[in-house]
Amino acid sequence: MRRVQRAVALALAVGLAGCSGWQSALDPHGTDAARLAGLMWFVMATCAAVWVLVVLTLAPALWRRRAPRPDPLALDAPRERRMRAVIAGAVGATVVVISVFTLTSFVTTRGLGVTGSDEPTIRVRGRQWWWEVEYLDRDPARAFKTANEIHVPVGRPVRLRLEGDDVIHSFWVPSLAGKQDMIPGRTNELVIRAERPGLYRGQCAEFCGIQHAHMAFLVVAEDEVAYARWLEIQRSDAAPPSGPEQEAGRAAFLSRQCAACHTVRGTPAAGTTGPDLTHVGSRRTIGAGLLDTTRGAMAAWIADPQTLKPGNNMPLVPLDADALRDISAYLVGLE
Repeated sequence: MRRVQRAVALALAVGLAGCSGWQSALDPHGTDAARLAGLMWFVMATCAAVWVLVVLTLAPALWRRRAPRPDPLALDAPRERRMRAVIAGAVGATVVVISVFTLTSFVTTRGLGVTGSDEPTIRVRGRQWWWEVEYLDRDPARAFKTANEIHVPVGRPVRLRLEGDDVIHSFWVPSLAGKQDMIPGRTNELVIRAERPGLYRGQCAEFCGIQHAHMAFLVVAEDEVAYARWLEIQRSDAAPPSGPEQEAGRAAFLSRQCAACHTVRGTPAAGTTGPDLTHVGSRRTIGAGLLDTTRGAMAAWIADPQTLKPGNNMPLVPLDADALRDISAYLVGLE
């Protein structure tokens, strides 16, 4: 008996562990996410109550002694009336429950994404397999691009313009908002609002190819001062090399295929096939959440991206050990 209890407790602990943490729809930290979580809890509580009522209704019949089976064609009037009443009650209760679910879902979803006209606007493009993030501005000179990491101010709605670049993707930050598809040739919009500072993990929620599972991103919610400071840093050109090794790394980067695929503002590198690397050293991860941004991880990614993330569009660039060390030092220094 104790073994059974322990097994049940372990199963419950493992199951409930998935209902919390930094990527859980039941751990809301945003306005819309809280509304959706409330709707889910309401639906689950109602379904649980219905299940309990059904079990309580069946229990007496299951425990009652079996009586001789009556002739179904010979039902007496009282029993027939009871059966009709039970069927009518079940149908009526079903209609009421479904109607309530429909109404509450309509009211909840209608209230999602309500914003004003002065919220920050960010364009997010889903690619195979990374996220291009562009901060729009009325002055085009102040717009800039980054990748796989979205910074937002706490307590303010942020409008996301979502686009699919190649196949259908789905943008989902469970702790902040619901899902929204990203369809090539169409722009969908989603509003997110973080109510407290923190890191919120997002994920592509639509199968988009063999590396779908390795297509994550981070939403960084920070106070207005930190957010404004981050914006100014990101709008600036890449920092100049801080030493001979980084100087050699920049020269190696610009002399190889790297500059044809990536942009580093303030240098001749202006490629658009891959992510903008102007401030890649300031991002927490590389490879769309695959690796933490360290010099060793950067070198491993540059040396053999197809082993780490098979099928991605980054080619294998032949580099000797010295060039690999120099380029990795240069890139992690781009903060």
